[in-house]
Amino acid sequence: MKKNRLIALLVGLCLWTGWSQAAEPANDRQVWAEMCYKIARPVLENMSKGELQKNMQMEYSPTWDGRDKRVAYMETFGRLMAGITPWLALPEDNTEEGKMRKQLHEWALLSYKNAVDPKSPDCLLWKSSSTQVLVDAAYLAESFLRAPEATWAKLDKETQARYVECFKGLRTIRPAYNNWLLFRAMVEAFLFSIDEEADEYVLAVATNKINEWYLSDGFYSDGPEFAFDYYNSFVMHPMYIEVLEVLEAKKFWTTVSTELAIKRMQRFNTILERLISPEGTFPAVGRSITYRMGVFQTLAMAAWKYGMPENVSNGQVRAALTKVMQNMFAVEGNFNEKGYLALGFAGHQPNLANYYTNNGSLYMTSLVYLPLGLPTDHPFWTDPAQPWTSQKAWSGKQFPIDGHVSLRK
Repeated sequence: MKKNRLIALLVGLCLWTGWSQAAEPANDRQVWAEMCYKIARPVLENMSKGELQKNMQMEYSPTWDGRDKRVAYMETFGRLMAGITPWLALPEDNTEEGKMRKQLHEWALLSYKNAVDPKSPDCLLWKSSSTQVLVDAAYLAESFLRAPEATWAKLDKETQARYVECFKGLRTIRPAYNNWLLFRAMVEAFLFSIDEEADEYVLAVATNKINEWYLSDGFYSDGPEFAFDYYNSFVMHPMYIEVLEVLEAKKFWTTVSTELAIKRMQRFNTILERLISPEGTFPAVGRSITYRMGVFQTLAMAAWKYGMPENVSNGQVRAALTKVMQNMFAVEGNFNEKGYLALGFAGHQPNLANYYTNNGSLYMTSLVYLPLGLPTDHPFWTDPAQPWTSQKAWSGKQFPIDGHVSLRK
């Protein structure tokens, strides 16, 4: 009798403290995979059946500028796929993660097809008076570049031909004189990568201009004037590097090497990692803060493809990003009643949405999930968790001193 009471007391104590071994994720990768699946499932499950535009619960900025609201579906699909295709490219397995990944992959391939099928209710808005179409077509092109064998190579010839036609049709759009140059360049770089005729003038202008806008210390100006925000992570570094990689492979001369562009990104990553507070938060500054964890795309991209910058370890970056992820998505209101992302930074905060933002825009947060494209035994996932820089700094521990780095050439 006493033994039963003791067991009941221990169970009650566990429940009272909120601790349950069965409910807790086994490791950081499980946290990432389950959240990524939660974000992606409503989009891909519906779009694979041609029902995204019928069923997606939409939300637009209170200051919406009047552009065609149908651009939201291109934003949703393009941005989501740019973040998750490396994960979908992993070999199949029978783990719980493998089952989630396989299901998303199957849905994604059907969704890719529907996106350009004129007969599908989910055929995207490729022709519009809204230039926004260019932006998110670029993220779709980027998704193909990031995992070509798992995406582009698995599409039927007719679907591939439709994408080529749609991408080439975007050449009538004149991009803004800022990071948008990279959207034009990304589309052309993808066409170049599959041996389609590319607009080499666009590629030359974009790569030259972005280099001219390099300031120092890992930061590019977004156009002629510098803006203190996270667009260096949302667009500038990742797309610049990926465009340069295609051009390097095609022996297309550029003023900047891929190696230098990566060094600039790693300097930016050194600073970005230091912006994560000891508690696992980061400053909500600048435009498009509703893109949530897309802020960390460059750190995620480094983990997935290039390795960590000097004096920054896998263990500290994984631990820091996991903590930020848990903090952000623990707030009530991040998702609406149908499971789609809702306007906000941490929770539902529609007043934070810029005039161009809808809740499809928010799928930029998927860009943090690039490291899921690494196998489970990669050091990013297996190295022990370590305190990140601000934790060391604010607990009296030693941490590397920081200093200016130019990287102009």
